[in-house]
Amino acid sequence: MTPAGSAPPLWVVGDVHGVPGKLRALLRGAGLIGEDAGWTGGAAHLVFLGDYLDRGPDGAEVVRLVRALEVQAPRAGGRVTALLGNHEVMLLGARRFGSRRRDPSGLREYWLENGGQPADLERLDDADLAWLAARPALARAGRWLLVHADSPLYLELGESVEAVNAAVRRRLGGDDPQAWAQLAGAFAARFAFAEPGGEALVTAMLSTFGGQRLAHGHTPVALLGGGWSSAGPGEPLTYRGGRCVALDSAMSSREDAGFMARLGPRGVEAVVALGQAAGPGLRALHFGA
Repeated sequence: MTPAGSAPPLWVVGDVHGVPGKLRALLRGAGLIGEDAGWTGGAAHLVFLGDYLDRGPDGAEVVRLVRALEVQAPRAGGRVTALLGNHEVMLLGARRFGSRRRDPSGLREYWLENGGQPADLERLDDADLAWLAARPALARAGRWLLVHADSPLYLELGESVEAVNAAVRRRLGGDDPQAWAQLAGAFAARFAFAEPGGEALVTAMLSTFGGQRLAHGHTPVALLGGGWSSAGPGEPLTYRGGRCVALDSAMSSREDAGFMARLGPRGVEAVVALGQAAGPGLRALHFGA
């Protein structure tokens, strides 16, 4: 239960990439779903940072679980926000242009080369695809700015959360394969917040879109320097003076990988992580309130 006058818990999940069993285990560990996968999170706000599919065995099941929770959570006073990831853009582009005799942008080949799973495209129905195309590119939750990618793309698309989301919707509604390819390529950029000049970019993101801290997925924590320990799959990586938190646990890449985090005004408050067996065992890591 959320104390009167306080903000509801904010739980954030990075790139799931088609591993629904791990996602369910993490959500149960955080108390957000029950054994039947129905919402039990009360007033909590659950945010997915995109990349629901590709690479793993069943992206369609992940999409349908997220969609179901998005409907169920408000009935209990909660909320689910599901952002757009670059893999959704790639899959939607492959769907729209892949059947054409000539696709000069090579969208389908690009998708397949980056872990695209034809089975996902076969299992997703028209309602699933429309839902994916309607995902916002970024969102605000209290002091947090939530984005999929550590990329400068967002600043190139608009000067407010609403403007960026509208710009992305327009592009995904267009029929120019080159425009789709440009969006997919810019969305795939990574390391922009960690590289030289990244501090100024983070400052620009927060001053433009609002918020005091930024959470992103897209680039696995291990690639950003968090590394993998022998004790488990890792934790979110906080960097840039505490203003950035990376949350891609690469859960489709290693059997023991997978975590989600509860974020608060001062940063990461708690982490629920899969045990080394990647089964029902979970580690709960609590940080300062």
